[in-house]
Amino acid sequence: MFQKQDKRTVSGWRKVLFEVIFETDTPAGKWFDVILIINIVASVAVVMLDSVASIRDKAGSVLQVAEWFFTILFTVEYILRLLCVGRPSRYAASFFGLVDLLAIAPTYVSLLLPGTRYLLIVRILRVLRIFRILKLGACMQEARVLKQALLASRRKIFVFLFTVLTMVVILGSLLYLIEGPKYGFTSIPKSVYWAIVTLTTVGYGDISPQTPLGQLLASGIMILGYSIIAVPTGIVTVHLAEETRKEGTVSRQACPQCSLEGHDSDATHCKHCGAKL
Repeated sequence: MFQKQDKRTVSGWRKVLFEVIFETDTPAGKWFDVILIINIVASVAVVMLDSVASIRDKAGSVLQVAEWFFTILFTVEYILRLLCVGRPSRYAASFFGLVDLLAIAPTYVSLLLPGTRYLLIVRILRVLRIFRILKLGACMQEARVLKQALLASRRKIFVFLFTVLTMVVILGSLLYLIEGPKYGFTSIPKSVYWAIVTLTTVGYGDISPQTPLGQLLASGIMILGYSIIAVPTGIVTVHLAEETRKEGTVSRQACPQCSLEGHDSDATHCKHCGAKL
């Protein structure tokens, strides 16, 4: 049923480290994640404060020290995660593995490109680990259901978006012919921009039709916009209902080889790498 079992089992100090870092069933594992979340929130706060000129002028050096402190802390954590899993490359290529890497890379890159340090705001994505801390397994399950529903409906949504794109090009071109540069519709691209803003019911108001025929067409586009909004919602809802019917309960156990979570409660092997749970 599965491919040949990987011989790189997690044992000894690596097993203990894995249980602390990746599992939340033990007091040590739970406290590790709680402390990690606190540091993540604090590091994001530092990045946000550093973007405020008045605060940066007064406490710039303190914020810089704090930024390097959190970067070094998260670098050590990232290395430990790679050391305690059976397949480091699997973890490094996973969603949280990539987020963990992006959480530390901008600080090092900023030594060459200073402005890139503000990309550290991506650290806020690491707060998603709070689902594990609070043992919100149902939330993880629902997230997986939503992901599958979006993937299942991607072709229908693509066709829908292509149809909308065709419509706004045609409608924008008509407004360009009806209104013209005299009323602000100086080109077809700008008219298409107006059609997108109107069809999505955003309505910035920077340009608007002035002729009776143009206003009549604009009214039709506005009404059409309300009906179009319901289409992607309906598509995703149908697939969401189908995925919900198929979905079973999930466990919080992480795979010792690739660190993947969200397995079925009765699963004995990882659905991603085939390792024994």
